[in-house]
Amino acid sequence: MPIGVLLALLAYSTYSVGDSIIKTFGSGPISVFELGLIINVFAMLPARFARATNEHWADVFRYRNPVLMNARAFLYTTATILFTYSVTTIPLAETYSLAFLAPLFITFLSAIVLKEKVAAIRWLLVTLSFVGVLIVVRPGFREIGLGHLAALACAVCAASSNTVLRIIANRESQLSIIVLNGVYQIGVNAGLMLVTGVVVPSITSVLLLAIVGLLYGGAQIVFIRGMQRAPASHIGPTQYVQIVWGVLFGAVFFGEGQDLVGYGGLALLVVAGVATIFSDGAQARISGRWAEFRARRGEPLVNRVEGPDL
Repeated sequence: MPIGVLLALLAYSTYSVGDSIIKTFGSGPISVFELGLIINVFAMLPARFARATNEHWADVFRYRNPVLMNARAFLYTTATILFTYSVTTIPLAETYSLAFLAPLFITFLSAIVLKEKVAAIRWLLVTLSFVGVLIVVRPGFREIGLGHLAALACAVCAASSNTVLRIIANRESQLSIIVLNGVYQIGVNAGLMLVTGVVVPSITSVLLLAIVGLLYGGAQIVFIRGMQRAPASHIGPTQYVQIVWGVLFGAVFFGEGQDLVGYGGLALLVVAGVATIFSDGAQARISGRWAEFRARRGEPLVNRVEGPDL
């Protein structure tokens, strides 16, 4: 197995460990915003290892697209807050299944905002993912709470954030993107925490949240390293390991479980999601080979169809 894939599996697994720790604060007095503030203060510490050799700290707040940079950071921060609320209020597996609707919304945004051509097979697979989520959550047959709505809103914000990121990724430095995100995470959570009230956490709580922050920050660096060592089409499927961990951690530590129908829905979601990513990789490879063939024949490369890199 390529080292990049192993690093991505490690990163997503590390995120799931952090999510499970956060879930233990669900019934406590500490608000979601205070949790986010403390976690992100510590998550910023590993950022020093994210700097590429050609990037400089002096340029970290110099942007080519300041509006899009700030929009992306705000959307990502909102998604994180919504995800934290969802994790602390509903089962982990259900949070992940709803949050993993993000590729569905990314597909819509790719077609509408980025004007990309989306293959019919991709529409079919993302639709199957949506069906899988409906099977897990079963609206109308089970009670839908604010945590479910928060996870759904998280998927929308995450998809919007990733769409903006695709526009700016090659124009802005990696370090600037990470640092600005951290500034927003800390600033927004701090402001909302002051509005909702501050609770003095115990030393144990601070230590646990510090561990979560370091896990998140470290996982981000590990994931970046993985992306540098393996194609995106190989990295993409690794995110679904979080559903496996969500089912396992939820059952072992929080007494959460699914019936056979629910497990079937989770399986459908994973299979459709992985197939979507592999279909994107196959389409990109076919497109690249066709472009190479045309180039060898001396034909212009206009009207070249590329698969969406989501």
